[in-house]
Amino acid sequence: MPFPVNRVDRSTRTSSAWEPRGSDPPRRCLAQFPDDAQRAPSVEVTVVRGSQNDGLFLRGRNIKPGLAFDLFTVEHTHLAADATVDPAFRGNFGLASYQSDLEASDEGRVRATLRTILLDENFSFDPTVALAPTGAFNVGFWFDDRADAAACGFDPARPTPFNGEHKAGPLAMISTLDASTGLGPLCTHPDNSTTPARCSP
Repeated sequence: MPFPVNRVDRSTRTSSAWEPRGSDPPRRCLAQFPDDAQRAPSVEVTVVRGSQNDGLFLRGRNIKPGLAFDLFTVEHTHLAADATVDPAFRGNFGLASYQSDLEASDEGRVRATLRTILLDENFSFDPTVALAPTGAFNVGFWFDDRADAAACGFDPARPTPFNGEHKAGPLAMISTLDASTGLGPLCTHPDNSTTPARCSP
């Protein structure tokens, strides 16, 4: 199971942050120090609301040097609020938007900064296929090279579409759902008057 990425702080409603917890099998392929639980891979994602767009700041450490990843915002996560696999998930992450490449440095650090619309008003639509405005309030990233995860049980002959060539490896880290709303952490203005809850711009 990939690392979950959980919300840390959304009390100000101007920023959200997440930090990961680990689980096997991806840990050994992701980790700079796979046999040292005290130096497990750690990533923090903070999103700060801006007047014209939002800033996403990703900082990671103890990642295997040289590993590359592809960062997406996605409609669905396969993890529940407690970071266990959601039994209702059917393998479809829904609407996905490619946001950035990531690469671990020689010191095992990962850094990325994005500026785009992320909090609450992050959506896509396409009338030609009857896709109504649809939000993508989860953040996850996938192994860019499918071979990098082969030692952890991933079959390189069955790539995922989560890179520019549509031949990526498995999910490495992703956000979890909010326990009260069932929405991802990029939604800071949930509307609980509907079932299921939706995000209010």
